[in-house]
Amino acid sequence: MNTTLLIMAAGLGSRYGGNKQIDRIGPNGEILMEYSIHDAIEAGFDKVVFVIRRSMEQLFREMIGDKISKKVQVEYAFQEYDSLPGGFQAPAERTKPYGTVHAVLCAKDLIHEPFAVINADDYYGKDAFTAMAGSLRSLRDSQGRASMVAYYLKNTVSENGHVTRGVCTKDDQDHLVKVTETYKILPFPDGTIRDINDNPDGVILDPNALVSMNFWGFAPSFFDAAEKYLSAFLADPAGDPLKKEYVLPSLVDSMMHQDGLKVEVLSTDAIWFGITYKEDKAYVMGELKKLHDRGDYPAAL
Repeated sequence: MNTTLLIMAAGLGSRYGGNKQIDRIGPNGEILMEYSIHDAIEAGFDKVVFVIRRSMEQLFREMIGDKISKKVQVEYAFQEYDSLPGGFQAPAERTKPYGTVHAVLCAKDLIHEPFAVINADDYYGKDAFTAMAGSLRSLRDSQGRASMVAYYLKNTVSENGHVTRGVCTKDDQDHLVKVTETYKILPFPDGTIRDINDNPDGVILDPNALVSMNFWGFAPSFFDAAEKYLSAFLADPAGDPLKKEYVLPSLVDSMMHQDGLKVEVLSTDAIWFGITYKEDKAYVMGELKKLHDRGDYPAAL
């Protein structure tokens, strides 16, 4: 059965201060998404779809797309304002993309099989792709099921600034019950992890809480639901029209409670790390070198 990896790489990387999706941080000059692609191919994925801006296409082809096309089918989708559903027109002053739901929806015409979604600037771990590949095989004909790989909150914060995470709750059957997009999560000097979005002293969060790092598994029927919900979001006058975004955790939560979507939380020993701020780069470079030195990856991907 065919399975696709969709990589969201159109973000501006504003907090990082540059295009972190193509920053070379591996010991041999690898970019971070090369590790995800390597692990996905080993797990059995046979197509990769990059969601990028049109201005990035030639660079992506030269840096990675043409290389991996020898092993997997490669497609490009473009997250631009002219790809919004229903002919919606973005305000002329807007500079930000409309979020991860829009990113996924941009690939609707390219994907007709179960697919996984990841960020370009996160390392998810080999075990995560193995678990997701197994889950996708069961989603081929599913109309009301999805899956996700969850990670512990304590392993996903940054010492260099606040992060946004989808904080998850699951039931005793490993089904997702709730996912709350939580902004401005920050580790404090006393060892606690707090949400400081509405209070500078913060609300203490459980360090062992499960969080979404945007590693989702969907059936192709997901695209129709995404288009419906994104259209409603764009038509809603609430929120800052220049900044508001519609993100996957919010969509999944709505689909669970309104449409009865069942989301399996996949069990894995995988370790996540990623880059939000430039100061995170040195840590990630060190972790990747450890993986190469341990033999988890070949000398050159």
